[in-house]
Amino acid sequence: MPNLIPVEIIEQRILLIRGEKVMIDRDLAELYGVATKALNQAVRRNKDRFPENFMFQLMKDERDEVVTNCDHLSDLRFSYRMPYAFTEHGVAMLSSVLKSKRAIQVNIQIMNTFVQLRRMLADNKALALRLDELERKYDAQFKVVFDALRKLIAPPDSPKRPIGFRVGESKTPYIVIKRKS
Repeated sequence: MPNLIPVEIIEQRILLIRGEKVMIDRDLAELYGVATKALNQAVRRNKDRFPENFMFQLMKDERDEVVTNCDHLSDLRFSYRMPYAFTEHGVAMLSSVLKSKRAIQVNIQIMNTFVQLRRMLADNKALALRLDELERKYDAQFKVVFDALRKLIAPPDSPKRPIGFRVGESKTPYIVIKRKS
């Protein structure tokens, strides 16, 4: 099956909102080759297929942040409707709502991209855990070496001589006697 859309384009359209990887309804409609209004209409007709963890509507501040970060969504700034964000499961459910051949093929590509991103994140987490483990292991070994080096470098604690000079006089107090004139 030839790729209709380059994977890089799909990856650029996947955003992180509310801790979830999502795609905005406008981007999905563009990829599927349908109008955003038609996509949202199909979703509204099948509302029971899209619970909160599949799809949610952005708040105004979230929309503003998305518009600020994504140049291709600048038209959303002037829209009075808040866009919908579809999670990976919501995108999968869209394939049952949109029945065109293009929608099915694009949906397969999007799902493959989500899976690829999940694998990359898992690989990065495993690598980060391994690095932490190595860092802890070598930190303990290097701590011993650095402690030994500090002991060698540090000068011995010897009593310091006072600054100035000492007078070799006895410790008798001086008495000043005034003479009468």
